[in-house]
Amino acid sequence: MAPVVTELVQITDAVHFAHTDLVNWTLVTDGDGVLLIDAGFPGSREDVLESLRRLGFGVDQLRAILLTHAHIDHLGSAIWFSKTHGIPVYSHAAEVGHAKREYLEQASPLDIAKHVWHPRYLAWTVAITRKGALTREGIPATRPLTEDVAAGLPGRPMAIPTPGHTGGHCSYVVDGVLVSGDALVTGHPLAPRQGPQLLPQLFNHDQHGCVRSLGALAMMDAEVLLPGHGPVWRGSVREAAETARRGATLS
Repeated sequence: MAPVVTELVQITDAVHFAHTDLVNWTLVTDGDGVLLIDAGFPGSREDVLESLRRLGFGVDQLRAILLTHAHIDHLGSAIWFSKTHGIPVYSHAAEVGHAKREYLEQASPLDIAKHVWHPRYLAWTVAITRKGALTREGIPATRPLTEDVAAGLPGRPMAIPTPGHTGGHCSYVVDGVLVSGDALVTGHPLAPRQGPQLLPQLFNHDQHGCVRSLGALAMMDAEVLLPGHGPVWRGSVREAAETARRGATLS
């Protein structure tokens, strides 16, 4: 179950979607380099590097990494890129402290252990552990994304705050495409079905906040959704968000 870049899909001239069986990331290019949105697990490093190479870029052309949120499956390899190569890492201002590991909003191993009797949970837990899921290291150099910073990045990402999965979770629009992180996904190894949905409630810091953020996404006119988990969604993002909202559980 070890993830590889099973697909590197060209979405627009500038936007490419790297889809693996455990987590996804997005690459946005311009004439001068690449913006990486999310970065997989710590153990996803070679997969991320390979996705850069397949687009004709190396580490020297990686201009910045932008996080939707600071869970280890999304910031993992960014730890190495930041520490070893000084690649700038940005997130929504409300998520910076989380990325620096001033606090942690993430399902604990104990929370997950309660479910490992289920074969899907057991297989998934083994796979993500091999990819570095137990890493607690953060990225001290994380900075808030500002309008001025965004204006200088490939794709000029526009922030869409979508708190709930974490307190500072943020989705982004690049080149007319919505990159939703874990605010709206289309699948997951632990999900009972495919299609637009929230992640299992176990993984959400604030389930009510997740549902409210679906309302914000339902206002989007985008026709392509690039989720943090699951395949690309082509069609009305408004309808995808409404589908996820109808299927959401609140307790």
